[in-house]
Amino acid sequence: MLNQRRMRLGFALLAVTELSRAALPADPFWQPKDNAERETFVSVQLPPGIKVMPTELEGPVFADEKGMTLYIWPQQQLRNGNLGDRRNSGVATCGETIYNETSGLMSPYPPGYLLPDLEQRRSCEQLWKPKLAPADAKPIGQWTVVQRKNGEAQWAYDGLPLYTSDRDREPGDVLGGTKSIIVGEQGAARYPIGPPSDVPPELEVVPFRTGHLVITKKGYSVYSSDADAPNRSNCTEACLQDWAPVAAPQIAKPHGEWTIIERSPGIRQWAFRGKPLYTYRHEKRTRSMAGSDNPGWRNVFTQRAYSPPSEFTVQDSRIGQVLADANGKTIYLYHCNDDALDQQSCDTPESPQQYRLAICGNSDPKLCQQTFPYVKARPGAKANSELWTVIDIDPNTGRRAVPGQKGALSVWAYRDRPVYTYGEDEKPGDANGDNYGEFNGARNGFKAFWLRDDYRDNVIGVSLKDITGR
Repeated sequence: MLNQRRMRLGFALLAVTELSRAALPADPFWQPKDNAERETFVSVQLPPGIKVMPTELEGPVFADEKGMTLYIWPQQQLRNGNLGDRRNSGVATCGETIYNETSGLMSPYPPGYLLPDLEQRRSCEQLWKPKLAPADAKPIGQWTVVQRKNGEAQWAYDGLPLYTSDRDREPGDVLGGTKSIIVGEQGAARYPIGPPSDVPPELEVVPFRTGHLVITKKGYSVYSSDADAPNRSNCTEACLQDWAPVAAPQIAKPHGEWTIIERSPGIRQWAFRGKPLYTYRHEKRTRSMAGSDNPGWRNVFTQRAYSPPSEFTVQDSRIGQVLADANGKTIYLYHCNDDALDQQSCDTPESPQQYRLAICGNSDPKLCQQTFPYVKARPGAKANSELWTVIDIDPNTGRRAVPGQKGALSVWAYRDRPVYTYGEDEKPGDANGDNYGEFNGARNGFKAFWLRDDYRDNVIGVSLKDITGR
């Protein structure tokens, strides 16, 4: 029955071929909270009232004087037009207009349909409060000032206006947007912004759900070996047939957590936190974890996310390694951005639920609870990770339940958004609900909670350059 209803939705779903299962990597996915390592960053000039905050998923981010994360809305090309702030335009696009119709920019649907819950809809400016600057503010470093339509001054970084999110409630929250997963057709989304990572020029850092992965400028993953001693490589002869040392130029100098070892006279190699660095010669894909399938070899991260709820598991699936519940059923995240001119998120309990209900059950809440049931949390459950919380949901509306509400469910939420399993997944490793919805689940639908993806071209990590074009 679920398949029949799913077909009637008429959404284009991505066909997935069955591929071999991968062994769990020797490297753990997460780090314990009491042994956390934080990513270091390049010191940049900061205007008064702006600081840098460490965060678990996004690394160091810029924040206002209250510690609230700052976001950008870079202009992005959609199917039928562009949305967002244009770099160096001197104008902030996010304003006080409350839109009541679809724009037609994000999808092939014609514009003009009424948006749901109009009586509760707020303006872009109410959801994304501009980071105002003093009237006499002067540019400093990459910080400039743009003018709003009402004449107020607003801070911008690298040519893009800055905002805080109404989703963030505590200092260090980054619930308004994320760089850790980018999927096609998601619209003109907002992203947290922060200082550059402190890495050698030959390397970059890309955010994954499990941490910040170190890669080369060409995009290939960087590895370390358990057989090496601190700042000394034991990879020689036969080992070098499979592993290539990450070369440090003659002019390079050690700094911070980055050191240089001399393999032989004039041959220098980068090391991070005392671990010599390599790439895997047989790797075919960029941003891969395939090299860590070799015993004793690990991907290198500048920082890791903390452990998710203890009852969750990791499963091999045909689409990669995924997070699963205690029974091995794959965990799914729901993605949604509406198609108004301010591209509001519709995947939180506070947002309109009509989008999700239409996808998972033809607007029938009971059918939705069969198709994509919430992942229930046991009484008193907690996670070490700040990304995971337990929230109370009214399953008939999808909204947050009021205290003491009859029939409410205590469910797990990731970044304050409920997580789900799929009704047609029958055994551990099944991921039949992946890409369920519009545009393969990216614009409005469900996607599996990937931890590792070596099998398909699902991009689960991006750099700021990918997002902003800079």
